[in-house]
Amino acid sequence: MFTPAPSRLAHPALLPDFDRPYGLPAFNSIEDALKAYDGDDAIYVLYPQKIEAAAKTFLNGFPGTSVYAVKANPHPAVLKTLWASGLRGFDVASIREIDQVLSACPDAELYLMHPVKSRRTIRHAYAAGVRHFAFDCAAELGKILVETQDADDLHLHLRLALPSGGSASMPLEGKYGAAYQDAVDLLRAARPVAARLGVCFHVGSQCMDPADYIRALSYVDGLLETAGVEIESLDCGGGFPVAYPGLEPAPMQAYFDRIAKGLKIFGFDGLEIIGEPGRALCGEGGSTLARVELRKGQDLYLNEGSYGSLFDAAQCAWKYPVKRHSDSASDGDLEDFRFFGPTCDSLDAMAGPFALPADTREGDWIEICHLGAYGQALATNFNGFQSETTIAVLG
Repeated sequence: MFTPAPSRLAHPALLPDFDRPYGLPAFNSIEDALKAYDGDDAIYVLYPQKIEAAAKTFLNGFPGTSVYAVKANPHPAVLKTLWASGLRGFDVASIREIDQVLSACPDAELYLMHPVKSRRTIRHAYAAGVRHFAFDCAAELGKILVETQDADDLHLHLRLALPSGGSASMPLEGKYGAAYQDAVDLLRAARPVAARLGVCFHVGSQCMDPADYIRALSYVDGLLETAGVEIESLDCGGGFPVAYPGLEPAPMQAYFDRIAKGLKIFGFDGLEIIGEPGRALCGEGGSTLARVELRKGQDLYLNEGSYGSLFDAAQCAWKYPVKRHSDSASDGDLEDFRFFGPTCDSLDAMAGPFALPADTREGDWIEICHLGAYGQALATNFNGFQSETTIAVLG
């Protein structure tokens, strides 16, 4: 599903084969790609250089081991770009993700940090070399032990439920995580059967306040003191944000600095420290090119929508950065537009507003930026509308 359809590109060899990152048709610019395209669907774009730069930011700045949350974008080109950048750990949740990562990066270290897994997934993971397993209840811990036949080389990670009240745009409490007293009991139960034991938490997706990580570490400190259990690792989870219009976070280094400060304050800096960035590694490294099929006043009907890569633009009303690519000689003044997707479903609507040149018209291509995470990965083929074309832009 990720392999571009060669017939959709009129001139797919604009760059030599050795310049194509991981098998994708590669272009020097969006304009070059659009000139070569003769298809009818949206185009998914990856910017390998941006993904590489984001990886370097974490590898050089995060005070521990950075592990990529594969769910953000499992495209083989993303996985291979991260591997080539020096990242070696991948957070997976399913058999398919395990197999996808090992196919692209055979020597990767996998972390199965989904707190609730099927027994088949646990068996498959262990056979594939996975030793990192998360759990958040006694039943899940029991499943892990049974399906690994009481293996003596497990690194178990207890997923905690943090108190509510953080700054995340998408809070994650309520579905996973052990509450305080349950966590105390689970740590005591897991300690004798774990070769290595750790705790993990998630402050919520798109965290806007770096201090949320210090508050989480303070909670962990009190929990461990109550439990009286020593651990070997601490996983700070994800939540590292990307800048969207209306959601402007602090620089990433501020998050790293707060985490490092909290680790030192609470005496955790001697532990193995793990982070699980997803959005922050690939969000700005991808976009969608959607063509305007019709304009009705300030409404633009596109060949891509919420059942494609624009799910968060519809469901969360996120106002992604947009650019127009057009044969028009002048961009002129900007006006606010809303988008409608191509399906027959009236829910396929993105309110925006999205600021574009006032003379935007049928046939123009709109680049909707920062969709490398949770955009391309969420796309479906509902109503027969889907993109089979992913390209790399090297400029």
